[in-house]
Amino acid sequence: MKNTPVIDAHVHIFPPEMIAQREELLRADSWFGEAFGHPKARMRTAEELIASMDKAGVDMSVVVGWPWQSNTDCAVHNTYLADVAARYPERIAWLGIINPVADGAISEIDRCIALGASGLGEINADGQGFLWSEPTKWIGALRHIAACQLPIMIHTSEPLGHLYPGKGTATPAEVLTAIAAVPEIHWVLAHWGGGLPFYELMPEVRQACEHVAYDSAATSYLYDPEVFRRVIDLVGLEKVLFGSDWPVLGQGKLLERVRSLELTEAEMAAVLGGNAARVYGIGST
Repeated sequence: MKNTPVIDAHVHIFPPEMIAQREELLRADSWFGEAFGHPKARMRTAEELIASMDKAGVDMSVVVGWPWQSNTDCAVHNTYLADVAARYPERIAWLGIINPVADGAISEIDRCIALGASGLGEINADGQGFLWSEPTKWIGALRHIAACQLPIMIHTSEPLGHLYPGKGTATPAEVLTAIAAVPEIHWVLAHWGGGLPFYELMPEVRQACEHVAYDSAATSYLYDPEVFRRVIDLVGLEKVLFGSDWPVLGQGKLLERVRSLELTEAEMAAVLGGNAARVYGIGST
């Protein structure tokens, strides 16, 4: 197989000042406290990410912040992501994080666009205090994103299976409500959409999900690697993006598992980089 550039479409990094303020943030933000309350939960910087990428053989990562409740905290995180993307333009692209139901969402969306964000995300309804099934609370911010023609990546949850910190309740039924409310947005549903690809066998769901893609973040924690083959067959090759959820899970481990699958050369190239480049406009002029 030809050497295809690898894009990890779902990676978390934090500014050093937030890492230094970890204990304060644990108390101030309940969702952060749930996910990072355990001492072994890792917060990593851009430089640590680059080292991981070099070791794993990842060419570029799409970095995201944390779904803070306050858009003031989101702005601090976004400034850092924009800075590291400027310092490592061949290795890092970024998504701007905003809370769509908090004060300052529209202005922060515009600032992220001005700073060069490739999209918005990872927005998390549970962590940011709203439900996707209540669009009146967030519709203004998402329509603004749609008008700016940027994709949005959101956290999704499985309606069954084991519990884990940060799982949440953004199940396929909840998320489908949001997709139907703003169908013109190009959605990226993290964590395989909480199982939504399997419902695309229903014609009305497939039609509603015309502009939906799925990333593979946390696959090693949730699914057998065969999920890649199954979802490709269910929804189409163009809708599957490789994402590790680093540093929660290692980049190299998942990449090795994907490469061990019986995918064609074209399928491997699309999943490991081509689809993410198209969805997020990476490398476009």
